[in-house]
Amino acid sequence: MRVNEEQGWDRFARLVTGRRSWAVLLAVVLAALAVMALAGGNDSAGQAPVSLPSSAESARAAAAKDQFPNAGESAAILVATRTDDAALTAPDLVALDAALDRAGVPASDGPRVVPAPDGRAALAPIPISAELNGFALTDRIDALRTAVTTDLPADLRVQVTGGPAFGADIADSFSGANTLLLIVTALVVMALLILTYRSPVLWLVPLTVVGLADRVATSVGTALAGLTGLTFDGSTAGITSVLVFGAGTNYALLLVSRYRDELHRHTDHRLALRAAVRHAAPAIVASNITVVLALLTLLLALLPNTRSLGAFAAAGLVVALIFVLTALPPALALCGRRVFWPFVPAADGEDPAEHGVWAAVATRVVRRPAVVAGAAGAVLLIFATGLATTDIGLSRTEQFRVEAESVDGLRTMAEHFPSGTADPAVVIASTATTDAVQHQLDEVPGVSRATVNGVSGSGTTRWSVVLEAEPGSAEAFSTVEAIRSALAPVPGAAALVGGSDAEALDIRDAAQRDQALVIPLILAVVLLVLLVLLRAVPAALLLVGVTVLSALAALGAGSWMSSAVFGFPALDTNVPLFGFLFLVALGVDYTIFLVTRAREEAATHGTTRGMVRAVASTGAVITSAGVVLAAVFCVLGVLPLITLTQLGIVVGLGILLDTFVVRTLVVPALFALLGDKVWWPTKPGGPATDTSV
Repeated sequence: MRVNEEQGWDRFARLVTGRRSWAVLLAVVLAALAVMALAGGNDSAGQAPVSLPSSAESARAAAAKDQFPNAGESAAILVATRTDDAALTAPDLVALDAALDRAGVPASDGPRVVPAPDGRAALAPIPISAELNGFALTDRIDALRTAVTTDLPADLRVQVTGGPAFGADIADSFSGANTLLLIVTALVVMALLILTYRSPVLWLVPLTVVGLADRVATSVGTALAGLTGLTFDGSTAGITSVLVFGAGTNYALLLVSRYRDELHRHTDHRLALRAAVRHAAPAIVASNITVVLALLTLLLALLPNTRSLGAFAAAGLVVALIFVLTALPPALALCGRRVFWPFVPAADGEDPAEHGVWAAVATRVVRRPAVVAGAAGAVLLIFATGLATTDIGLSRTEQFRVEAESVDGLRTMAEHFPSGTADPAVVIASTATTDAVQHQLDEVPGVSRATVNGVSGSGTTRWSVVLEAEPGSAEAFSTVEAIRSALAPVPGAAALVGGSDAEALDIRDAAQRDQALVIPLILAVVLLVLLVLLRAVPAALLLVGVTVLSALAALGAGSWMSSAVFGFPALDTNVPLFGFLFLVALGVDYTIFLVTRAREEAATHGTTRGMVRAVASTGAVITSAGVVLAAVFCVLGVLPLITLTQLGIVVGLGILLDTFVVRTLVVPALFALLGDKVWWPTKPGGPATDTSV
């Protein structure tokens, strides 16, 4: 079977490197253009991530609101204060009433403007169609803000906040952000490729291939969204683009590195490229399968945005793999040997495993493996302790890295009104139990007031419940839980508690469930892949353990940096799961590249010397790939949400730890300590799957 596999890779290498390989390149480009033309671009990039599971109580409460009058409307909140912080005057209130007329707010029997208890602020609800989302919602809120601020007295300040305004500000923050992300990512990759290859020409080939793959991945994601109903929002699109660029560039680096090595052994560049594809492609495919399978475990998550990321990122990485293996080799074959100018490799038989800085580092590591492994492991453990003091969960006002009027408006309201006034909780229960439900609500600690604000024709009643706690705070969550506990025993009430605080609580609980389910599955997938590739139980267990320790160290150090350096109040609920996934799955990439090469070398040189030669051969390309991937993830910081900035910090730091500490120091030291026993039940150079690079 192994012979057939090698013959298959040889035939594939001939196809994509032969003299007619230009036809393969042309076919790939035409197929890419067809996919982009048919699927189009991503029209959902301006939508906020959909995080609430449909099975959550707050989601069922939101669905039940459709039974009530004005179900198709939600309310933005206009909040007004004076610039001198004085009490609002009668002319100020008249000006606010005129502003509501300009905004198209219908007249009502009672006052439309509600003064604050201290007299220094006022608010007014403004109905907004609940059907609006994305950039359409942004346009409506922008028009509303323009209308209410026109012709205001100079000393009167108004802000538009509330749920619709918050959604509009998220959509607006992504306006042009993904284009900026693409440009910055391409520039970062370009700079690092130039530094890696030291060629003013070569970088163009892989960057063009990966850039085209990214555009096709976006179109594939758009088509997949239409087929599955998942949301390809701006956050998911940004992370997917970073993964495609980062992983695609890594694959290209591995292939080009092996190609350059083979050019030292062959005078014909096509023969050298054929050998490079034959040896590097299995490792690239194994790496891709590992990450794709790990991403697909996210499909079992409760959070919709987590499932979306799993599906779209997995599809994007498959696209990146196809382009690197089918478009890059023909492009390199057309360019010839001189694409490496001015440092064109000569056919001189040079062996990179016998000299260089990485050979020297690995030689020193295996001389004192216990000391190196102990010291490096201690550093990783110290970093991991940062998780012990990490707070998880950002409130609504803490999610933006940039200023947003909706956030500022919520803070203004909190200074003058009960904290939950801007966004009260919602309770829906059977009308037959109205008195009992009202009694329970009045008795719950932390409830400022609870008032009936609608009766449906289906026999249910809706309450607006203002909480004393700040929205999104631990106290607000505790109050929501107390309301649910108080209403659950009411016979026949079938009460549902919703609203933004209830939704945030349900999202937090679902995220914790997803972490408990998905993280063990990720580890199981990675362990299974390593067992299949290496056929060595000790090696697979050791490598998974080291990778997990590295990931925990990155999460600990990243959370500390997020708080101490950048001043973020806590990690977002998605960061631990996404960070762990990317760190483990992408870290195993480098494990596969290093250890399979070590096994190949061990057949001739023994385990310890084989590991030294493997580090010497792969050190430069793994380091380059790690730096590129870390830099690309850090580019997530150009996007406006704190959760993406934090993900970039954690993953970028973790990849650097994995590259310079785990692969360079810890793994060689541990393999030197265990010796040939690490390959049990086979022997060094035994029948492992051939994925050496």
